[in-house]
Amino acid sequence: MSQQATAVTHRLVTSPAGRIHLVEQGTGPLVLLVHGFPESWYSWRHQLPALAAAGYRAAAIDVRGYGRSSRPGDTEAYRMLELVEDNAAVVHALGEQSAVIVGHDWGSAIAANSALVRPDVFRAVGMLGVPYAPRGGPRPGEVFAQLGGDEEFYVSYFQEPGRAEAEIEPDVRGWLAGFYAALSADTMPAPDAPGPYFVSRGGRLRDRFPTGRLPVWLSEDDLDVYSGEFERTGVSGALNRYRNMDRDWEDLAGFDGAPITQPSLFIGGGLDASTTWMADAIKAYPTTLPGLVSSRILDGCGHWIQQERPAEINRLLTDWLASLPA
Repeated sequence: MSQQATAVTHRLVTSPAGRIHLVEQGTGPLVLLVHGFPESWYSWRHQLPALAAAGYRAAAIDVRGYGRSSRPGDTEAYRMLELVEDNAAVVHALGEQSAVIVGHDWGSAIAANSALVRPDVFRAVGMLGVPYAPRGGPRPGEVFAQLGGDEEFYVSYFQEPGRAEAEIEPDVRGWLAGFYAALSADTMPAPDAPGPYFVSRGGRLRDRFPTGRLPVWLSEDDLDVYSGEFERTGVSGALNRYRNMDRDWEDLAGFDGAPITQPSLFIGGGLDASTTWMADAIKAYPTTLPGLVSSRILDGCGHWIQQERPAEINRLLTDWLASLPA
């Protein structure tokens, strides 16, 4: 492997957010990598060298509100259309006119909407963990408020500014360790245990997190990287993504039911609740993703898919990328 392929570069580029921090590696067609909650560019640490070795210019960003990227103070600054424009600005700041975009978790939704809203920039889209579901149905806030019965769904719990921050920020490292463990294949609660996605009345989300050991994919050093960033920045910027779901529903009204027509890829974890909660969305892919090249569910894999199964994800990504039109 050449020195050119192995070199890793940190950059700050101008965007509507102010600045976006990214880490890039390799040369060739641009592949933009978008992380989810609560992560950073670092969640793509296994993919950057693999994509570079395969002949691509891989760029993993810190999403607006995370890491070294700008953190606007206004909650409304984190709506989906703002993040889409950040991604387009990154592509142009890197001197390119188009890119393939790949996202995980919230990054999957951000990548999907980037392809939907800016097909002039994003020529293909890969989605990890969270399936594509077109805008539609009732207002999201109303749907989430009805889940859980006497308990509160985590998305609703995240809505009030300051509430989840008061739980997370006094012990960022411990909270992150528990959250990562709760959604990892080797450490998640047993199927008959109370779900970690719900909060009992007057309780905390972390009350149901596993304790005692880290998932096999997460080292103490890895946890230091993640917790160090959130201890420095706080978590409001990250949580503000959840606080814009109803605004997104309004902003994207013109795309109600819209398919994504570019070549696409979906990879989910067999033990990830996202793939079971959204099973109907996956079944609808012939209609909603007419350009779908491959859809895979990895048996025995949890939510942190590209970190739990890096070699498998790298192979699936590079095979898919190689199949795309030049």
